[in-house]
Amino acid sequence: MPLWNAPKAKVQLRLSVQRLRTLQQKKEAQAKASRRDIAFLLEKGKIETARVKVETIINEDIHVELLELLELYCELLLARFGLLDQITREPDPGVIEGVCAIIHAAPRTELKELHILRDILMHKYGREFSVTVMENRDGIVSDRVVRKLTVAAPSSDLVNAYLAEIAKAYGVAWSLPTLPGGNDAGGGKKASQGPAIDASSTEVSSDSKSESGLGLSLPEIPTDEKPWTVKPPTSDARTANDSTSPPAAGKVKDEFEALTERFAALKKR
Repeated sequence: MPLWNAPKAKVQLRLSVQRLRTLQQKKEAQAKASRRDIAFLLEKGKIETARVKVETIINEDIHVELLELLELYCELLLARFGLLDQITREPDPGVIEGVCAIIHAAPRTELKELHILRDILMHKYGREFSVTVMENRDGIVSDRVVRKLTVAAPSSDLVNAYLAEIAKAYGVAWSLPTLPGGNDAGGGKKASQGPAIDASSTEVSSDSKSESGLGLSLPEIPTDEKPWTVKPPTSDARTANDSTSPPAAGKVKDEFEALTERFAALKKR
């Protein structure tokens, strides 16, 4: 292991930041090409192949998130390099999280610069501290880093969500499977036909309801008469309307008769 050299450690931190950014950009470009391939597979109906490729993309996305965390910790150590340069056998509380993250996670990356920085930090703080960090005793490593290093198969919900987003981004007609165990696009489309029919019938009923109402309250229909007949206004009511305002009464009468005819026509359907 190399001896602690403050200028060399600072240079190594800066190199690590640059290489981490470059690697992130490279992996993001590869992921974009992979998403395009998955959209092509969805369009051709090769759902199982697309699901397998999506799992690879999910794992790559998690690895990119790990690289982002390591870049953040390297920048933190640069900003607090005075605390890192202290002659102590244990890191200062202000930099211990970053030191532990680099020592624990650097072997899971392909960056030679980060590996050299890890060796420098391990030599500075000694074997006992380094073993504690590598084994993550007492949870000394940040949970954010540990979660990114956990190896597990992605859940089916996460895979479906990725497929749906990819299909939406590239304009592919594909819907999530709704039946248990159904993973083909045809099943998803077939299941989606039911709600569409229901929605159309609901729209028709709401239109007829709004047409019969027209924003006004219809007269009450007596139970002992035919449903399409409406009582004419009484003579007393006619007299009262004529005495108060004849033009307004005639207008109301015309609207009432038109409304009665429309209501009767709707009832006969």
